Amino acid sequence: MGEHHGYAHFWLDPKFWVAVSFVIFIAFAARKGWAVIASLLDARAARVRAELDEAARLRAEAEQMLRQAEADRAAALREAEELLTRARAEAARVAAAATAEAEAAAQRRERMALDRIAAAEAGAVNEVRHAAAEIAATAAREVLAQTVTAEADAALIDRAVADLPRALRAA
Repeated sequence: MGEHHGYAHFWLDPKFWVAVSFVIFIAFAARKGWAVIASLLDARAARVRAELDEAARLRAEAEQMLRQAEADRAAALREAEELLTRARAEAARVAAAATAEAEAAAQRRERMALDRIAAAEAGAVNEVRHAAAEIAATAAREVLAQTVTAEADAALIDRAVADLPRALRAA
């Protein structure tokens, strides 16, 4: 076998061992570097996954908040409509009650006025009756004083006593 650059075997050549050691070094370095790069990439991927998960969670929360806000808005609208309906019904009831109270008050005032008028008429009629009775009594006394004798006086008294129950019923 021939000599290779002065060495009997190629493994005895220092260049070979430098090359072998270089390849081993590169393999270890690549292995370590790959582990570091892989761990960096894994960390970055985990961070990106966490950010995506957080974004998805935030989106879900935002959608839930939007649904809740829409539900609250719808509930507020329903409540406002119910309040308006109740307020209108209450206003109608109050207006009807006020109208009924005003009509009742007007009827009471009318009744009181009619009662006062009737009382005034009755008082006027009684005054006229008393005045007429006094005038008639005075006139009768004068007529009787001038024309009645003792016998006629007794006949008149008997007739008056007989007419007394009928006159009391008429009054």
